[in-house]
Amino acid sequence: MSGLRQRQKELRREAIVTAALELFETHGFTATTVEQIAVQAGVSTPTVFNYFGSKQDILLALMEHADQRALGDARVQMPVFDNAVDAMCYLESQIIRRELQALPAAIWRELLPLGVLTPRPDAATHLNQRLIVEVAGLLRDLQARGLLKASFDVEFVAEFLNDYSSTLFMRLVQDDVPDLEAHDRRIRTLTQTLVEGLAP
Repeated sequence: MSGLRQRQKELRREAIVTAALELFETHGFTATTVEQIAVQAGVSTPTVFNYFGSKQDILLALMEHADQRALGDARVQMPVFDNAVDAMCYLESQIIRRELQALPAAIWRELLPLGVLTPRPDAATHLNQRLIVEVAGLLRDLQARGLLKASFDVEFVAEFLNDYSSTLFMRLVQDDVPDLEAHDRRIRTLTQTLVEGLAP
């Protein structure tokens, strides 16, 4: 019975997230209310708050899911790469594409200037830090395979790439149809610059 109950909870959570995303796309994040999300999901408003403390928490859940899927994809593909630049570019492309699948460019465009995650900066910071730690782990794997020098500072590079990618992401989502190829070229240029002279 507990397995069935757990599955029902997962379905309810999924329904809330799906309803929220549909409303964010239709009405925008700011104009969407928790009450509207509840109606769309077929649950009560208190139920939404039982699963998510706020609209921001729904966004965080979407972002975390996107990042975890991207990292999962990258972990599977990393052994295929025989050079660090291609591997790092692939990782970045997966993160960006998953984030754009989770939230369309128009929603990101609305969110970024609003600082909508500021009521929960601790949660957003924690999510970002987890991503940096995961990326550093993947870089360490490349280092262990001899694709990066032992002196390569994976923590610094993971944090730097995160900051730089965030800046490029803000530029990327300014268009309804983001230019992913141009973004990929910029990331490759930066990655080559970081890796040049650091490869064994």
